[in-house]
Amino acid sequence: MRFGRRHAVVGAIAVVVVCLASLGIAGGQTTPAAKPTAPAAKPAAKPAGTGATAGAVAAGKPIMAGVYFKNVQVLKDIPVDEFMDTMGFFAASLSLNCIDCHVQESGGSWPRYADDTQLKVTARKMMLMVNNINKTNFGGSRFVTCWTCHRGGQQPTVIPSLAEQYSPPPPDDPNEYVVRDSASPMTADQVFAKYIQAVGGAQKAGALTSFVGKGTYAGYDTEHEESPYDVYAKSPGMRTWVVHFRMGEGRHVYDGKNAWVSSPDKPIGLLPLTGGELEGARLDATVLFPSQVKSLSANWKVGATQIDDENVTVLQGSTPAPNRSTVKLFFDAKSGLLVRMVRYQNTIVGTNPIQLDYADYKDVDGVKIPFKWTVSWTDGQDVVTLSDVKGNAPIDAKEFAQPPPAQLQ
Repeated sequence: MRFGRRHAVVGAIAVVVVCLASLGIAGGQTTPAAKPTAPAAKPAAKPAGTGATAGAVAAGKPIMAGVYFKNVQVLKDIPVDEFMDTMGFFAASLSLNCIDCHVQESGGSWPRYADDTQLKVTARKMMLMVNNINKTNFGGSRFVTCWTCHRGGQQPTVIPSLAEQYSPPPPDDPNEYVVRDSASPMTADQVFAKYIQAVGGAQKAGALTSFVGKGTYAGYDTEHEESPYDVYAKSPGMRTWVVHFRMGEGRHVYDGKNAWVSSPDKPIGLLPLTGGELEGARLDATVLFPSQVKSLSANWKVGATQIDDENVTVLQGSTPAPNRSTVKLFFDAKSGLLVRMVRYQNTIVGTNPIQLDYADYKDVDGVKIPFKWTVSWTDGQDVVTLSDVKGNAPIDAKEFAQPPPAQLQ
């Protein structure tokens, strides 16, 4: 029951940031993070002081949470994008959203996230406690996190549950399947060869070097209503996707080396991606081209599990330094098509899983590509449904350039 509630809460909230750390803005006025249950307050007047963040963006440096946000006390020395991911980790661990931890007025005013609440005061103490446990007992490695004890509940369970003990166990999570020394009859090369054959063959897959797509996007930032969506992709790993919100254009860009988010629903007009977020942008762009998927890792291991009672072949690898994070690819055992990728992003408090499901494969210039992408992570879920895709279409270089800051409202 506790787990079901967690998924219901996290899946339903329309949030950008969540709970347990102070968030008030020091660098610009923005839109509310969630649709409030009561009439939203008008966002507070624009705070002063955007020079530091503008200078960091211009210099290609990470924007640190303690510079951009007000009243951050424990998580000040991490980049803003990792700070946001950390909020997602808290949300998943405790089944709480923004205004559960922050004041109710924060639903209509970004600066009000800086206001202290008892939950935030407690959270700071808990982070220091967990850091000390890991430092004292595990050499600083994150063996203990919020999830270790909370498991989706606000209070850690300390008494064994007889109901759980004598009930059928929940189904195994295929994402948690760990490939070890597998006795699989297939090698990684054979799995990739079957995949390439399934999408149309090596010659056609290799000939697809770009595509432009149109369709719809629905996610937490659209309150799960469909909005127009464009995607521009170029091999060997460039992607830009654009959501046309009612409030303006949201643009996510990866140019093959750098990545940025410019969107009116974020707490910052132009957010450079760093660390795990930057690596995630690379993986997401690369996997769009079948001929490039194998390059995601150099050390694949093979295993097998099930997704929704369907047999899948699993390839597990690790990304290059400096992140060296785990990535898993799930291929339908019958068709050979890629149906899921799971990648992981490290935060200062724990590791976030990001699940990308691929479905509705259709032919584009002789190559089958998925027309439906579902992205699930710790504080939201997005669904992209493509309606029109043009293969090897010319793409203006400006589509992969650093976007201008969004006009925050």
